Amino acid sequence: MKTLLLAGAIALSALTAVHAQTYPDRPVRVILPFPTGTGPDTVMRMVGERLAKAWGQQVVVENRPGGNGWIAMEAARRAPADGYTLLQVDASQMAAHPFLFRKMPVDPSRDFESVAPMYRTYYYVTVAADSKWKTVGELVADAKARPGAITYGSSGLGGNLHLGGAMMERASGTRMHHVPYKETTQIYMAIASGDIQWAVGTASTTQPLFKAGKIRYLAVTGPQRTAILPEVPTVAEAKGPPNYELQTWVGLYAPRGTPRALIAKLNADIAKVIQEPEIRSRLNAVGFEGLVQSPDEFQKMLQADAARFGALIRELNITLD
Repeated sequence: MKTLLLAGAIALSALTAVHAQTYPDRPVRVILPFPTGTGPDTVMRMVGERLAKAWGQQVVVENRPGGNGWIAMEAARRAPADGYTLLQVDASQMAAHPFLFRKMPVDPSRDFESVAPMYRTYYYVTVAADSKWKTVGELVADAKARPGAITYGSSGLGGNLHLGGAMMERASGTRMHHVPYKETTQIYMAIASGDIQWAVGTASTTQPLFKAGKIRYLAVTGPQRTAILPEVPTVAEAKGPPNYELQTWVGLYAPRGTPRALIAKLNADIAKVIQEPEIRSRLNAVGFEGLVQSPDEFQKMLQADAARFGALIRELNITLD
């Protein structure tokens, strides 16, 4: 019996290896919960064009926004685990949502296999152009002097922007007032008009108002300055909490059970595209950093983010259902 099982496993492994050599032999579909024209969608289409050229097969980008990302995730979960359906998601959907919702139709850790990251981006501590604060240290000092009076915005409870503000409160030992908005762009308009006082935001979202001179950046939330805005200091350099760091990433997953050989090929092909000088340049132009990792490294990054977000969400007692 053991001999038959071993022979079957060897035969299956050989068949999978052959499949990986000929993959893909038909169009590959990528499902994503982001609307058309957003940063993740734009990057997916850009990378998809390169992959289609390399594979000689079409890469179909299928936008399924709404439902906290679950509509897209459920569609991908139900797809055959054959490498022809992939899921593009971001850090909050994979690492934070399991702690924010008691009941989810999908389980990120159980239902999907890590394939490859695409990019990561840090945030900028954003204030009005005429804000009296010139450094994060000044913002923190004001918050300490006036507990609960300083306002920061987000695109909703439990999202990266909310957690980023809450992390600043915790790291600096302050208490501020959180103001959620329905649309991300509303946040920075509110900062520019003086309705709220600060928020974190990505370069791609905030740059229109930044370039128009309506808002300023006090700091970047990464460990070092960025190539796109090297004049903007880190939070630590801006006299803020030295241990404060906030990033998000976007990457690709496959339904659980997708053969490892196919995942390895997908990972290698995606990494090759991400490392192309033109692709890196186009990513950097909007504040994104191309990210190349093995599937195992990608999974470890997810686990580290989940541990950090989980601890913060439990501490703040945030639930969204």
